[in-house]
Amino acid sequence: MSKATVVDVEGKSLSLSNLDKVLYPATGFTKGQVIDFYARIAPVLLPHLAGRPVTMKRYPDGVDGEYFYEKNAPKHRPDWVKTVSIWSRHNKRNINFLLVDDLPTLTWLANLASLEIHPSLALGKEISCPTMMVFDLDPGPPANIVQCSQVGIWLRDIFSHWGLESFAKTSGSKGLQVYVPLNTPTTYEKTKEFAHAIARLLEDEHRGLIVSEMKKELRSGKVFVDWSQNDEHKTTVSVYSLRAREHPTVSTPVSWDEVERALKKKDASLLVFEAPQVLERVKKMGDLHKPVLQMKQKLPDLRRMAEATAEPERIDLAAAAEETSSKSGTKGKKKAVKSRGAQGAVSKKGRKL
Repeated sequence: MSKATVVDVEGKSLSLSNLDKVLYPATGFTKGQVIDFYARIAPVLLPHLAGRPVTMKRYPDGVDGEYFYEKNAPKHRPDWVKTVSIWSRHNKRNINFLLVDDLPTLTWLANLASLEIHPSLALGKEISCPTMMVFDLDPGPPANIVQCSQVGIWLRDIFSHWGLESFAKTSGSKGLQVYVPLNTPTTYEKTKEFAHAIARLLEDEHRGLIVSEMKKELRSGKVFVDWSQNDEHKTTVSVYSLRAREHPTVSTPVSWDEVERALKKKDASLLVFEAPQVLERVKKMGDLHKPVLQMKQKLPDLRRMAEATAEPERIDLAAAAEETSSKSGTKGKKKAVKSRGAQGAVSKKGRKL
């Protein structure tokens, strides 16, 4: 075991331990390299963490060892590490979540072998108001991120039809994630119902490729559109977070052109990025995910739109799905009648979604 190294990070003294410990055995990527990556990516990562409760996913013995999630801030933390107290419905008590607002805290977190960083979709000061909506596209083998790319493009086109922009990032694992920035007053009830409605709409139109239910047995060869992440009590892996895979892959923002290229070439490797590549991408491209923090958008009211439009049948499915999901939990619900899409939204191939 190597000796601890004491460093000064923006005026804060930190003792970094076991810097030569290999955390990614397949590549020899060490704890020191993990800390170095997070220090170098900090200028673009920290804005996406600032003010948000963070859950750590720690791998003290590396990616091949046991791991654990840690929501409650460790008691041995430095006194300058900030926290926010959030009520936990499951635990029936307040949890002191970490706030990773600065480089010293990020470095301290990396030194705990928290390879993955999972922030809330909301700020700690307004925990019931998500600033974004997310779709986590999870492929069931043999499907991969290529099939996720197709689903992501369909999602993009639906929101584009409503005048809303969306942004993609790789999960850093197997799939793709699509974010719709909001940054306007809303609730998780609204975003979750809306995301569920869109997932069901896509499933209805593309049953051979998409599933909106969480049952594992339904996912083989399909893409699970996980709408359920839009929940106050859940977190999604942060943009620019490392992932605990065989290689030090990173959840990386990508342009829609890159997503389309991967789909066209049917090449999943075009959407896999490791830590060194991500640092180079940021140098050349900046933060592609920055608009998610700044862009103000409001979700349309599907039921009002169905009443107002001259062709309400085109969005009946999404509106009915939104209404049904808001009343979920009872059995025997009448299934919404299949329509030709969300207010006529179309894919690149011209097919109404």
